[in-house]
Amino acid sequence: MTIVSTTAAHISEAGSDSPGGGPAALTAREPHVPADQLVAEMVPPPRFDSVRFATYLPDPAQPSQSEAVTVLGGFAESLGGAARTGGSGPRRWFRRVPKQAAPAGPRGVYLDGGYGVGKTHLLASLWHAAPAAPERKAFGTFVELTNLVGALGFQQTVRTLGDHQLLCIDEFELDDPGDTVLVSSLLAKLVENGVALAATSNTLPGKLGEGRFAAADFLREIQGLSAHFRTLRIDGEDYRHRGLPQAPEPYAEEQVTGAARRIPGASLDDFPALLGHLSRVHPSRYGALVEGVRAVCLTDLAPVPDQSTALRLVVLADRLYDREIPVLASGVPFDELFGEDMLKGGYRKKYFRAISRLTALARDGGALVGAEG
Repeated sequence: MTIVSTTAAHISEAGSDSPGGGPAALTAREPHVPADQLVAEMVPPPRFDSVRFATYLPDPAQPSQSEAVTVLGGFAESLGGAARTGGSGPRRWFRRVPKQAAPAGPRGVYLDGGYGVGKTHLLASLWHAAPAAPERKAFGTFVELTNLVGALGFQQTVRTLGDHQLLCIDEFELDDPGDTVLVSSLLAKLVENGVALAATSNTLPGKLGEGRFAAADFLREIQGLSAHFRTLRIDGEDYRHRGLPQAPEPYAEEQVTGAARRIPGASLDDFPALLGHLSRVHPSRYGALVEGVRAVCLTDLAPVPDQSTALRLVVLADRLYDREIPVLASGVPFDELFGEDMLKGGYRKKYFRAISRLTALARDGGALVGAEG
């Protein structure tokens, strides 16, 4: 299966290289991604490109995991009779889709379970198993979906996704009431057009235990769509209690800049300047911003100044993690990027996820330094 990548995006780079042919800078990149490509790139991240139901290893002590594989496999097969004739080529993304009667019975599945039980693995496997061409099914996180609406507009997003066979939404986030209502309204329109839905979701802030939340919370938040979802409970060990891994010690600035010059395809940026650049690039283009970069090297890491900046950094961290791009940095450790008020606030789960992912990428970056040194 061929997956469309952001290499087709146009990226302007002005002064991206130093006079000595040194590393490029992300701040010099101005990605321009065509609207149809934004949707074409809604596929499972590279780290989930090869997963399938057959590669999911259920815990013998948790029968619900084996049951989930069986049920989702049947759900994928059921989509085969729901295919609709669609056009081809760029114009198809923008044509008006004739309104169709919503299919009878549940046309969506919600994977309800704690951390570490493989919900994303199963969701990506469903996407791969669905009997449709890649351009007729979409996979993205809740944040990517809201960013798509921000880039295209609500009505354009409905027209663009309206002739899809399947939409998979990972990490459906319920910590922003406005975004939840927006996506709930979008999904209602897509269901009217016969689009099948699948979702996993994140925990509401303040919920007891914060390891998972009940399906009732998800179904209540998506309002009138409850009847379209079948809840699939996946039991397993919840590893939330293990906490965050220790962030590695930052490198000296000379080590970071030296590694950036030695590693082919590395980028080198001053962290405060990069944060400023992120405010001028739409989050839907962050994937294109880092496309083709082998390692991201950052100097002068410091705590982010405000919540808007912090949320943009979370999206960048997700795109780096999706693409498994190592990170090398000087300044403060990654677990000091977000202030105490942020880590206790309503978006704390996003920030903990970003810290965890950046920490993992920083460990990968350390291996690169060893290989280059």
